[in-house]
Amino acid sequence: MPPGAKDAYYELKVFETGQVETRPESAHDWFNALVWLAFPRAKARINALHARELPRDPPGRRGPLRDLLTIFDEGGAIVTSRNEELLALLRSGAWKTLFHEKREQVAREMRVLVFGHAVMEQSLQPWPGITCKAIVLDGGDPDAGTAQWLGAAPADASPKALLPLPIFGYPGWSEGQDAAFYGNKRYFRP
Repeated sequence: MPPGAKDAYYELKVFETGQVETRPESAHDWFNALVWLAFPRAKARINALHARELPRDPPGRRGPLRDLLTIFDEGGAIVTSRNEELLALLRSGAWKTLFHEKREQVAREMRVLVFGHAVMEQSLQPWPGITCKAIVLDGGDPDAGTAQWLGAAPADASPKALLPLPIFGYPGWSEGQDAAFYGNKRYFRP
C-alpha cells in the first residue's frame, strides 16, 4: 500500500487500518515490512504504544516514550544472552574486550538480532559508525520478549533505557576486525 496524506500520522493509520504503508522501490519501507513479518508482536506493541501516547504528547512533538519507540523501531537491536560477564561488557561499552577478546564466547553465548529497519537500510552501504540501540533479553522468543519489554516501559521511559551497540563491531559483521579496529574511539566509545 503506498503512503497516504502527509498530514496523517503514520502510526495512527497503521493502528486503525492494520495496513503497513510501503512505498514502491523503497528499501527503507521494504525492510520495515520484513521486520513486521519477523517480529509482529513487537511491531504491533510499538504501534499501539505510539497510538496511545500521541494524544498525550505536545502538538508536533514526541514525548520521551515515543522517542524510545521511534529510535528502537528505526535503529534497534535485540540482544539475548544469559552470560552476565558478556552483558556487563556490553553495558560498560568495553567493545574491544567484548567483540575482540571474547569473540568466540560472543558467537556462542550472545545473539544479536537487528530490529531497526533504518539500520538494515544503512547496511546496504556499510560504514563503521552504524550503531544500534539495544534491549537485552535473557532468552526465549525474541518477538514476545521485546513486546513484553516495550509494554513494561514506564510512560516516562526515554531512549536512555536503550544500550548503544556499535553493530559494525559484532564479530563477523565486517572484515578487518583486529585489535586496532576496536581501538578506534571514534566508533567504539566507552
